[in-house]
Amino acid sequence: MIYNERYSTLCSNFKQGTNIYLSETNVEIKFFNFNSVYNECDNALLATDNSISENRSFLYPVFIPGKSKRKNYNGAIVLLHGLNERSWEKYLTWAEYLCVNSGRPVILFPIAFHINRAPLSWSNPRKMMTLLNFRKEMYVEDRSMSFANVALSDRLSHNPERFYLSGRQTWTDLTSLFEMIKNGSHTLFKEDTKIDIFAYSIGAFLSQVALIANQKNLFSNTKLFMFCGGSIFNSMQGASRSIMDRPAFQTIKDYYINTFDEEKHASSLRWIRDKAFNAFNSMISADRHKLEREEAFFKLSNQIKGITLQQDEVIPHSGVLEAMGKENAMSNITLLDFNFPYSHENPFPVKTKDTTLLNKSFKTVFNNAVNFFS
Repeated sequence: MIYNERYSTLCSNFKQGTNIYLSETNVEIKFFNFNSVYNECDNALLATDNSISENRSFLYPVFIPGKSKRKNYNGAIVLLHGLNERSWEKYLTWAEYLCVNSGRPVILFPIAFHINRAPLSWSNPRKMMTLLNFRKEMYVEDRSMSFANVALSDRLSHNPERFYLSGRQTWTDLTSLFEMIKNGSHTLFKEDTKIDIFAYSIGAFLSQVALIANQKNLFSNTKLFMFCGGSIFNSMQGASRSIMDRPAFQTIKDYYINTFDEEKHASSLRWIRDKAFNAFNSMISADRHKLEREEAFFKLSNQIKGITLQQDEVIPHSGVLEAMGKENAMSNITLLDFNFPYSHENPFPVKTKDTTLLNKSFKTVFNNAVNFFS
C-alpha cells in the first residue's frame, strides 16, 4: 500500500450514506442508523442543542472485511476521531488498514456535533465568514482564528459547558452502541462481541473516561489504543487554526480549571456527579483526584497502549505521563518522531515527498495497534 495514493482513492470513492465495495482490499463500507437519546437534564442550553436534528439522528460507517451478510463477527474496533472534524477523510485509510489487518469490522463513530452530526450551516462560507470577521474584530491580531475553527470556537466561547456536554452525550451514545453490539441486536455482530477502541486526540480523552467509568461493565475487556492522545486536559494546547482559536481555548481552560468542579458556579447547569463525571473531572488537571486517577489507570494497564509524537504540540507526551502516572505511562506509551514534517492535526501528510518513509511511519503506528488488539 502506498499511503498517499490509497488516501486519494478512498476520499474519491467515499460518500456519506452510500454503501460501497473496495475491490482492491476486499472491504465493504456500510452505513448504519443511530438515534441518540441523550437528555442530561432540563435546561436552556441543552434545549437549544437538542434542536439540532443532525446530532440526534445520524449514520455511521463501518468498514467490513469481505462481503458478508451474516451476523457472524465476534470482534469489532471502534475508531474515535479528534476535535472539530468535519469529515471522515483523514480516517478512511486508518479504518481500512485496521479492518484488513485485524480481520474485524471497524466502526467510525462520530462525536456529538462533529462530522455528519453537525449542521451544514456550520460549514457555510457566507455564514461562517460573517462570524469569523466578527471574532477578528473582537480579538485583533489573533492568528489562531480561521474559517475551519470559527463554528466550534464561537460555540465554546459562549458556553464552555458544551465541551463536557458533547463529550457526555458521546459517552452515552458509545455506551448504547456497546450495549447494542454485546446483546446481539446489531446486525453485524454475535452476542458478547469483543469491542476494542482506536482513539485519536480528544477521542482518546473520551475513551479514557469511558474505561474508567466502565458503565454497566461494558468496557471491562475493551482494549484502548491511543494515538496522539491521552493527555491531562490542563496540558493540552488546543489553540489551533484547525481546532479552535486561542480565546475559545482560554475560555474553556479557565472554566474547567476554575469553575467546573464547584458546587455553586455561575452556570445554570447542575451536574450529575456519577462515575463518568468523576472520571472526566479527574482528567482536568494533574493534581485533581490524582491518587484515584492513577490507581484507575494502573488497574487498566493491560488494557491501554498508545503512541505519542515528539513534535505534537497539541497533545504533549508529558501530558500523557501526567494523566496516567509516569511509571504506568512509560511502560504503555511509546514516544515516536517521524523524519518528515508533520503535526498533531496532520500526522501523515499526503504531500510528504518520501513516500517510503511515510508508509513506514504509518505502518509502525497501525501495526502496533493491530498487534495490541490481537
